[in-house]
Amino acid sequence: SYSLCTRRTARTCRGDLAFHSAVHGIEDLMIQNNCSKEGPTAPPRPRPAAPNAAHGFESLDICDYERVFLYKHGRPPGFQHCAAFGDPHIRTFHDDFHTCRVEGSWPLLDNDYLFVQATSSPVAKGSNATVTNKLTIIFKNMKECIDQKVYQAELDNLPVAFQDGSTNGGARPGGSSLSIRELSPGRHVEIRAGYIGTTIAVRQAGRQLSFSIRAAEEVARAFTEEQDLQLCVGGCPRSQRMSRSPRGRGRIPAETARALCREMLPVEDVYFQSCVFDVVTSGDANFTMAAHGALEDARLFLPDAEKLHIFQ
Repeated sequence: SYSLCTRRTARTCRGDLAFHSAVHGIEDLMIQNNCSKEGPTAPPRPRPAAPNAAHGFESLDICDYERVFLYKHGRPPGFQHCAAFGDPHIRTFHDDFHTCRVEGSWPLLDNDYLFVQATSSPVAKGSNATVTNKLTIIFKNMKECIDQKVYQAELDNLPVAFQDGSTNGGARPGGSSLSIRELSPGRHVEIRAGYIGTTIAVRQAGRQLSFSIRAAEEVARAFTEEQDLQLCVGGCPRSQRMSRSPRGRGRIPAETARALCREMLPVEDVYFQSCVFDVVTSGDANFTMAAHGALEDARLFLPDAEKLHIFQ
């Protein structure tokens, strides 16, 4: 019965190490006990049905992460949220909040499913503060679901397609589980990766790009010790962190910046503080839109609404 069961699930489990070790263990037991591979077997005990799981596992689309998780665990998956916007400010999966210098290219995510890199340059000549002007997102190929896809956004160029011109995960059976759509022309693109229960928003506000993600917990944690530099996981390295109290002469008076930011962000949380910092440092009122967009993404992506505002 055990052997027959594993043969039936071979297709969906072929990437699972626990499955392969189970198969070898069963083969050894079959040989030791001189078991026949043919003949009557006891039917497996019926699995308790998860909520809304009227059909068996075989009928589930294995590229629908949320439904498969619900079937396996009897509950929906947990989610985590990370964002990088403005100067750049990083909200990590653990709700830590840093303002970073990070000039050049830095990984936001680097795990078994996704690699996301942000490239930043100084917000103004001679400034310590930087802004993101390029984002590269790699969706790593996955079994029956998707071919590897690369999305690249630069200032004034938010494509509604992956680098190869496609708008989905390719010709594999689950190709439609990765899709891209434009929510605001040239300003806001959303990428849905249903096969890993993940949604990504890329925005442009003024002269900067921002990134927000809602990722399944299992996906966010799927990395090794070598993949330890991820701004979404650990925040900025200490040497790259900046105070959000602008020192020296700003390009706009702090009170003017506070008034501009208050119009978009009535709650004086870290999004508001970040907005003030960005407007003072850059002299660009469009940075109010960057903080506002990040807050709107957080409102959509955060599993716990009570964690929306962070006060420091």
